[in-house]
Amino acid sequence: MEEFLNLYDAAAAVLGKRQISSFINAGSVAAALLTDKGNIYVGVCINTSSSMGLCAERNAMADMITHGECVIKKIVAVEANGKVCMPCGVCREYMMQLGEFGKDIEILADKETMKTVRLEELVPNWWGYSRY
Repeated sequence: MEEFLNLYDAAAAVLGKRQISSFINAGSVAAALLTDKGNIYVGVCINTSSSMGLCAERNAMADMITHGECVIKKIVAVEANGKVCMPCGVCREYMMQLGEFGKDIEILADKETMKTVRLEELVPNWWGYSRY
């Protein structure tokens, strides 16, 4: 569980709403993920007036991919109030499409109880298994 606490702290460190322009704000949700190589990548949500935004989880995944990695072991998303939140449907799908390991990604569901779930539990009967 120490890994999840480290991820929570990494996400909390970049959390904080900021106004980028009259059209864009960012940082009301932050995420941190741990790769199979032991690296941590973070991201914040980016909200736009024209719905072209980006979730914190996908922002963290983009940073991971930019640095040449693609295997996530654990992920945490944190809201502005400090509570852990679950990835949205788009982020769940994105993680599943990263590779066969996707179903095994562990997600922190509740910081107080340290309850976790595997991505496979959130995406039952996923359509893409036949393509592996």
